[in-house]
Amino acid sequence: MKVLVLFSGGLDSTTALAMAVDKYGNDNVVALSIFYGQRHNKEIEAANAVCDYYKVEHITLDLSTMFQFSDCSLLAKNDDEIPMESYAEQLKKTNGKPVSTYVPFRNGLFLSSASAIALSKGCSKIYYGAHSDDAAGNAYPDCSPAFNDAMNTAIYEGSGRQLTIEAPFIGITKADVVKIGLDLKVPYELTWSCYEGGEKPCGKCGTCIDRTAAFEKNGVTDPLLLK
Repeated sequence: MKVLVLFSGGLDSTTALAMAVDKYGNDNVVALSIFYGQRHNKEIEAANAVCDYYKVEHITLDLSTMFQFSDCSLLAKNDDEIPMESYAEQLKKTNGKPVSTYVPFRNGLFLSSASAIALSKGCSKIYYGAHSDDAAGNAYPDCSPAFNDAMNTAIYEGSGRQLTIEAPFIGITKADVVKIGLDLKVPYELTWSCYEGGEKPCGKCGTCIDRTAAFEKNGVTDPLLLK
C-alpha cells in the first residue's frame, strides 16, 4: 500500500508521517505540504528537514489564493495580532465560533487537494494529524470526528472507492500523540508548531502552550526549548 501524508512540518503531522513510514516503509510514503498564505515559512522549512530525515518524497502545493478573502489572524495579509493565550481562554470570547487562527475549511480544501494528488501518485490512503484537543470546544471544527467521517465518505465515493482518509489521532490528545512519537523516536527537534516565525517558539500562542504541555505530560521537555 502507498500512503500520502498531509504534512505541515508540525508535531502532529510529523508523528503521522513517522507512523506511516514505520508501517509502510519510506518508499511507500509521499508527504504533501501546502502553503496557504501563513505569516512565515518556518513550517515549510521544518517539513523539508523532516522529509530529508525520513527520506520520503516531498510535494509542495500553493493554495494561498484560496484564502485571499479570509480574515484569519494566521495569514500574512492580516495585521491582527495572533492571540497569546490558550485555546480554552480564546473560546470563552468566541460565542461558540472557531478561534481566530482557524483558517476557513482548511482541512477540507487540503484533503480534497491531497485526494487528487494521492490518486495520481497511486496512493490508496491519506493520513492527517487531527486530534481531539484541536476539535475541543469547536476551536477547529475541521478536526472533529464528524468532519473526518463525512470527508472520508465523500473522498471514498468520489474516488471510485479507491481512496480513504485516516486520522489516527482523532480520538486522542496531543499528549497521547507525543507519547506515540517518543516511542517512534520522532525527531521533534526538526519540527515547528509556533504561529510566530521567530528563531525560537514564542511559548505564548495557543499551539505553543498545547505543545509544551503535551511534552510535560510525558515527563520530557520539548526539544525546541532546549536549543
